[in-house]
Amino acid sequence: MNHSLRKQCIAGITASVAMSFSLMVAADTNRAFVPMGTADAVGVIDLENRKVTSYIGGTLNTHGSALTPDGRHLVVGSLSAHDRQEPVSRPEGVSEDEHAAHHGGGKSTELEAGSTGLLYLVNTATKTIDRKLEVPGPVHHVLVTSNGRYAVSTHPARGSISVVDLDSGQLVKTVATGPAPNYLVQTDDGQSLLVSNTGNGTVSEVDTEHWFVERNLRVGGNPEHMVLAPGNQRLYVNDAASGQVLVLELAKGAVANRYEVGEAPHGVGLSADGQTLYATSQGGNQVVRIELASGARHTRPLAPAPYHLAVSPYDGQLLVTSRAENKLWVLDPESLDVVDEIALSGIGHQISLEAH
Repeated sequence: MNHSLRKQCIAGITASVAMSFSLMVAADTNRAFVPMGTADAVGVIDLENRKVTSYIGGTLNTHGSALTPDGRHLVVGSLSAHDRQEPVSRPEGVSEDEHAAHHGGGKSTELEAGSTGLLYLVNTATKTIDRKLEVPGPVHHVLVTSNGRYAVSTHPARGSISVVDLDSGQLVKTVATGPAPNYLVQTDDGQSLLVSNTGNGTVSEVDTEHWFVERNLRVGGNPEHMVLAPGNQRLYVNDAASGQVLVLELAKGAVANRYEVGEAPHGVGLSADGQTLYATSQGGNQVVRIELASGARHTRPLAPAPYHLAVSPYDGQLLVTSRAENKLWVLDPESLDVVDEIALSGIGHQISLEAH
């Protein structure tokens, strides 16, 4: 074989291998990660084949979850308290007061019993836990900032959120937002977080450069899950007290509209174009679809107790867990018909989806 032909063959083989690898990677990026609470595991779902392919073990009562932007790690939060056995070491150059502020207040180097929470940093390729990171209290929901640097958790029992540097594993800041902080989303520019405070009917806007509350927006009721519209002009907030989704105009800081969902609303999501709103009603055993331009509302019975909701970036289908049974429904986004039903080993909570 002459040199030129050999080069062509090698190039062809290289291209073939690269294409095969590309296809393998692409095939492995349509996944959903579902923490399953007291089942002490996280389910990994292949969205193309709509089945659980594996479980990630070694976690305790996980509820919140969020993927890093590169998809290499999943941050999962434990809703259970953990007693510290050892004091937190103080990094060089950090004063005792600063260290105490970052680790629960007071000048003791040890957190009080039962006050510590855990984040698990999961490698999504190996599906193993790379690190366990301590945070000041049980974790409800989790967000990873768009720059991939920080994991932010809500701590309802403490009235605050915590900020952990994912590179160093260190707690950077705790920010008091309000009673029972629940859910959190980030603006497209990454400069602000919005945190729902269920205990006093407010949404806190948090500056992500200096980590302080810039303003508190009064929405009333018991705000829980939220989704931010493209362009950051509107925030859609489930209000557990009224059974509605509230539309918060961020520029004005005021509620501009309300949509009926049903008793005990929980999950909320938007279509990719931001034109269609979806929400679940646990108490009403239904899923609601609202066309935002016209206000047209379509409901479909879904029982028992539809709970967390996510919109798949793979095909736009809805993923909805049940609060009463160990399963996840896959719904058609137009008709809301059940396309498939996936058995889980526990109740599914905050769903994290790999982006394309």
